[in-house]
Amino acid sequence: MAMREPFINPIARAFSVLSSFSPHERWLSGADIAARTELPVSTALRILRSLVNLGYVHQCSRTRRYRLTALVLSLGYAAIAYSEAQSRLIPAMRALSDQHGLYVVLGTRDRLDVVLLECVSPRYEHSQRSEFRLRISVGTRLDIGESPLGWALLASLPDLERNYLSMKIEQRKTRDWPRIRRKLIDAENAVRQRGYCMSLGEIDPDISIVAAPLMLPEHGPMVIACLGETRNMSRSRVERELGPLLARIESSVRDGGQFAE
Repeated sequence: MAMREPFINPIARAFSVLSSFSPHERWLSGADIAARTELPVSTALRILRSLVNLGYVHQCSRTRRYRLTALVLSLGYAAIAYSEAQSRLIPAMRALSDQHGLYVVLGTRDRLDVVLLECVSPRYEHSQRSEFRLRISVGTRLDIGESPLGWALLASLPDLERNYLSMKIEQRKTRDWPRIRRKLIDAENAVRQRGYCMSLGEIDPDISIVAAPLMLPEHGPMVIACLGETRNMSRSRVERELGPLLARIESSVRDGGQFAE
């Protein structure tokens, strides 16, 4: 009988504390972090003191709130250092953004969130045509059950992992679970049939999103998506142009070829 590897709770808790911060909420109180990690306040504060001593977290002497330090970047840069496959994704994302005037993002899963690894914004000439702006950047987190990026990512996972994550989503959002479950089932069917899923003004009437999973060798599951104004992303345009383009990126990068429109 195989022995189970021991699970080291203090390490898991420390990483959950580090993951509490976001680009839009850099300063958090101990109570904020305890609530986000579902840890007792005393436990969260002990971990924070250790992280401050190690140099990964800074505490403001005036407000007593906490933020990450630049030392955390060394972990992030090591994790996202470009492989050959990822280095080919960036030109593909830029080509797609330039051609269609859309935001193009690359994300991966962090527990029950999708965290953005890359974000390509429309160039200046496109942005001048519209006042449309999105507040997204590297490090932005999206709820995995409430975003097409999360739906596409979940659809690409093995049944065991997908079922486990679905159970966790249900536990977190019991009231909304019937609605979320329908979205997950629809997205899974769409990804299997077409290679992508979409939300055309359903979550926010002004924003439409098309997302496709990326399963590349030597990488964890990732997702690539286009985001833009709903008025410029009709269903016919998505089904004719944008969706098939996203679905082709994986095979293009996997085969080592250049992305072509």
